[in-house]
Amino acid sequence: MFFYTLDILGTIAFAISGVLTALNKKLDPFGIFIIAFVTAVGGGTLRDILIGRTPVGWMLDLNYVYVILGSVIFAVVFRRKLGYLRTSLFLFDTIGLGVFTLIGIEKGIDAGLHPVISIALGAMTASFGGVIRDILCNEIPVVFRKEIYATACIVGGVVFFVLSALPLDENVIYIATAVAVIVIRLLAVRYHLSLPSFYKK
Repeated sequence: MFFYTLDILGTIAFAISGVLTALNKKLDPFGIFIIAFVTAVGGGTLRDILIGRTPVGWMLDLNYVYVILGSVIFAVVFRRKLGYLRTSLFLFDTIGLGVFTLIGIEKGIDAGLHPVISIALGAMTASFGGVIRDILCNEIPVVFRKEIYATACIVGGVVFFVLSALPLDENVIYIATAVAVIVIRLLAVRYHLSLPSFYKK
């Protein structure tokens, strides 16, 4: 139930992130829903296909579809209350990043995969919905630029397995992992931290 709740919260966060991006691109209502949908479930769908978990999660549980639809309506109706689009988009995207990293890692563990592969699945789950969103909106995905994005997911995955080796309550490990990803991403943006670039400015 704890993981299901986290999954729903991550879905809401990424769906709202997708809505804000779509609104910024002035898409029509159908376009807004599609962008919100692929942002929310794109990474998880790719993960499930890779580990042979089909039909994929959202096809077996319509609550995800209802949650995304509700998030779309909420974000559109209260778009002015969400503040500046750029700030809101970043906030919801970051929350989704932390939650879905954890979800992806757990799915990898459940499938009996090596920790390194589980971390990769966590990063994929968290970041590839945003990749699909950005491609459809004609943007270069953040994960392919020098910003610390997927790197935060990878570090969060390492934190998860390090803490798992300690005698800690699993809920503490889950929360610490998600918070680690969120904090790393926030600090990277706040202090303009980035990966090295091969290109001259």
